[in-house]
Amino acid sequence: MNSTFQKHITSLLSFFGAITIYAQESVKKDSSNIEITRFKENISERYSGDEFNYSINDSGGVNLVQQVLRKFFGWLQDLFGFDIDYIDYQTLEYIIYGILGLGVLYLLAKFLIQNSISSVFKTETKKIDGFNYVEENIADINFDKLIKKALKANDYRLATRYLYLKSLKVLSQRNTIDWHYDKTNLDYINEIKNENVKTLFKRVSYIYDYVWYGEFFINQSDYDKNKKDFDHLISSNFNG
Repeated sequence: MNSTFQKHITSLLSFFGAITIYAQESVKKDSSNIEITRFKENISERYSGDEFNYSINDSGGVNLVQQVLRKFFGWLQDLFGFDIDYIDYQTLEYIIYGILGLGVLYLLAKFLIQNSISSVFKTETKKIDGFNYVEENIADINFDKLIKKALKANDYRLATRYLYLKSLKVLSQRNTIDWHYDKTNLDYINEIKNENVKTLFKRVSYIYDYVWYGEFFINQSDYDKNKKDFDHLISSNFNG
């Protein structure tokens, strides 16, 4: 019995051995040549642009000024072929800010040199044709001087305008009206308590609106006639 068992074992081993030999003989060897591809040289230089710099915060780490500088020097690099990776864009940005600041200081100093300090902060009108300034600062204006200047130039419309503003100044000084440059004639009429003053003011307001805003030509005779009404209002001693 033991002899029979041993025969079976020997047969199985022989069978598996034959299968192994057959499998080894049936496998073909790969005789093709293998080509090895290596990394190109200077790989760190070829991938050194900002697009490969993952330390840059795209959500705001590089501001608009630095972006413009990078594009500008990148254009120079492509044009002339030199390396600009050593540039510190943040420092360059500060330098540009400093140059701009010096430029502003230079222009300011040049302006102050060409225009004296007194003329810059002067309350008198150095350019009195600026009507907005005159209307907003009637308390500081010498209207008699302006009226004289306008009459010398035969500008009776402008002289009439200054007469009206002078009237507002006088009424404000007497506390008859509470002057403010953005108030209307109707506002002042409602503030005047004295009926005689109110009537005179209505009259000069009508003359002023007719001459100035109506842009009608008036001569010296018309001006002298209208001036009587303004003088009457200005010289009146009525309480508002």
